[in-house]
Amino acid sequence: MKSGFLEKLLSRLDRIDPAEAQQLLSRLIREKGFLEQVFEALHEGVLVLDEDGRVTFINGAAQKFFGLEDEIIGELLMPRIPGLDWEAIAKPGKTVSRDLEIFYPENRFLNFYLSPIDSPLDAEAFGWVMLVRDQTASRREAEDSMESERLNALTLLAAGVAHEIGNPLNSLDIHLQLLDRKLKKLPPGDRAPLEENLDTARREIQRLDTILRQFLEAIRPTTPQRDQCDLHQVINDTLKLLEPELASRDIAVELDLEDGFPTMNLDSTQFQQVIYNLLRNAYQALQGDGGLIRISTGFNDYECRISISDNGSGIPPEQMGSLFEPYQTTKQSGTGLGLLIVRRVVREHGGEIEIESEPKAGTSIHIHIPRGPKPVRLLETKDKVIDID
Repeated sequence: MKSGFLEKLLSRLDRIDPAEAQQLLSRLIREKGFLEQVFEALHEGVLVLDEDGRVTFINGAAQKFFGLEDEIIGELLMPRIPGLDWEAIAKPGKTVSRDLEIFYPENRFLNFYLSPIDSPLDAEAFGWVMLVRDQTASRREAEDSMESERLNALTLLAAGVAHEIGNPLNSLDIHLQLLDRKLKKLPPGDRAPLEENLDTARREIQRLDTILRQFLEAIRPTTPQRDQCDLHQVINDTLKLLEPELASRDIAVELDLEDGFPTMNLDSTQFQQVIYNLLRNAYQALQGDGGLIRISTGFNDYECRISISDNGSGIPPEQMGSLFEPYQTTKQSGTGLGLLIVRRVVREHGGEIEIESEPKAGTSIHIHIPRGPKPVRLLETKDKVIDID
């Protein structure tokens, strides 16, 4: 119904008979209901506010974004959305657009614009309309795309460096073989000390080659070789590898592995690397002797969880946002690639990683992995069965 029609209706309201007024009122009600249905069908949030910022209409999408109910009608909106200043954004005659991050009822990135509603009878605004868009998915896609680009650049750099290092290593190995042949021609007394030095050089070259190969395997995108995997066994095997280092630092490991933990369709080699990296991070964060690392597992019908906690120095709040960026590390000898690799492996298996930390209190890392199809539960057999003929 156009505003011109409403103006004519108001000008001759005293001359309209009751029957015609009832028809016009029914028409207004139908159009109001139609508009409400249209607004409810939108994925964007729509709010209509009066001149003071009180809500006069809110659709379902906006209620979902802000965790509001119908009781908000007639109430001021700003106190229910922390961080918004009504006086700062409600500027007469101007449309304001802002980005907003909210944490309740869930973490979302929103964009809204607030536009004045002009009165058809005078020039002053008598209300506002707020349109809210959810940009959480697009923002996360952009972050994932940037992370993928950084990882690809890192992969190309690593491949180039590995190639430049690999060639000299191969050359050194060949020359050591030539030296070995010449040493065998020397008298036994002169040969023994030189052979010892030669063996040491060979072992160091092999160690460098192993480190280089592991680094390339870690950073190069690979498709997980999935198979039935016992994660408890992977945890125990990894602890055996790190046992000498843990014992030398007098670090205790407490296991709380849930009974009946299911086997998972995972790449056991990649997950051993995940647990290895997390355990190394944990014990390197422990200051002095007597530290404690706690490993626990749990599961439900939908997912399995692995948690690794320590009572170390924790992570400063200003560094929490850059934990998964390449070369971001708090250790002098660290590469900043450990958590990046861990998250890549976990995400390739459809999971997510969650980090909780408090300075001087410790860090907890939780890995959530989807379990797969929900198991079918059979109904219990009834003792009495009634047959109906």
